[in-house]
Amino acid sequence: MIGFIGGSGIYEALPLTDVRERDIETPFGSPSAPVTIGTYEGTGTEVAFIPRHGRHHQYSPTDLPYRANIYAFKSLGVERVIASNAVGSLREDLEPRTLVVPDQLFDRTRHRDYSFFGDEMVVHQGFAEPFCPDLSGTLQDAAETATDAALEEGGTYVTIEGPQFSTRAESEFYRDQGFDIIGMTAIPEAKLAREAELCYATIAGVTDWDVWKTDSQVSLEGVLENASHNESAIQAAVGAAIESLEAKRDCECNSALAGTINTDPEHIPVETLESVDLLVDEYL
Repeated sequence: MIGFIGGSGIYEALPLTDVRERDIETPFGSPSAPVTIGTYEGTGTEVAFIPRHGRHHQYSPTDLPYRANIYAFKSLGVERVIASNAVGSLREDLEPRTLVVPDQLFDRTRHRDYSFFGDEMVVHQGFAEPFCPDLSGTLQDAAETATDAALEEGGTYVTIEGPQFSTRAESEFYRDQGFDIIGMTAIPEAKLAREAELCYATIAGVTDWDVWKTDSQVSLEGVLENASHNESAIQAAVGAAIESLEAKRDCECNSALAGTINTDPEHIPVETLESVDLLVDEYL
């Protein structure tokens, strides 16, 4: 099963059959919405979809139930997660309506739950490569073959807290650091997917120039207009990626927790173990 996290309604444009919904409760609360599941036409591959911000865009980037979304996918047997994001450009040559498959993240958020673990259980998870290289490569190839959109392969996605856009000083600082795109939702989504041993990659659609470009001010109206334009290209790329994925994974994501649990199991509270049993059972 492939997990897809994106904007509300995107699953309706994918050729899915046998569509149904699942209400899933997790130890970390409810997902953003009931999970929509269907079979991708002609492949036999099941796709599980969650609208990241809820069906009515009622969750802000800070308040999203990130842990519940990823845990719900894990409980359904999802092994790979494809995400879509609306982002701003921090480069003159990276114009709105360009697609980007980033390979690095920089975290500037402050008020989110970044891990499934804690409560007297310490897990030191490696995160040097935040996106699965195999899944990202598949997305890149799919975007090249299935769309006519301009495509940027690689780049650093800086994640800010939001929901406000940046100040000009902040935007210029991110440009000086060499970051490429800016958004609000890749963290902690990518971190949680790694802890759940899921492959994770994102395809981002550039909607604006952020605020560094003084002759092109960022606005919600402009962002939504360009996001709507990017949607069909993102759908096509995601569909092509689903069609081309091999049945079995051949990457390190599926054993990401090996050797990372630092607390003696005898000293982990029962309540904590119960909440993460789905994730760590084979290691304890």
